[in-house]
Amino acid sequence: GTNVWSDVQFRVAIMVAPLVWGGVFLILRPTPNLLWFLTDFRQFLALVFIYPILEEIVFRGWLQGELYDWKKGKKSWQNISVANVLCSIIFASAHLFHHSVFWAMMTFFPSLVFGYFRDKYQSIYPSIVLHSFYNGGFVLLFVNSK
Repeated sequence: GTNVWSDVQFRVAIMVAPLVWGGVFLILRPTPNLLWFLTDFRQFLALVFIYPILEEIVFRGWLQGELYDWKKGKKSWQNISVANVLCSIIFASAHLFHHSVFWAMMTFFPSLVFGYFRDKYQSIYPSIVLHSFYNGGFVLLFVNSK
């Protein structure tokens, strides 16, 4: 298979994240404490690496894989599979347990991106990388901000 790092679509997905963070930042106008992770490195590590890895194993690795194996799960529109859409709805809904409706729904579109690369490469490696990167910007700008 193609190396994910040479995939133009993957590189675009990486570059889109700062644009999204910037847009949300301009809308919400938080006052971030950009150095908070130095005083709570364990929380930073959990939010940027541990949770994304665990979520990708469960959602893209297990759930999307099971849905993709379902006869209708492979059907797609613009290379977005039914399995990906269903998994992304469940993923966003699961975020309602710890996030506002706004932030939970903000996870839907990145989830589609993560799922797209999971389907494309039949691997969760690209989705783990993207998820960790997306969370990194979110965490630095919006966690512990005022």
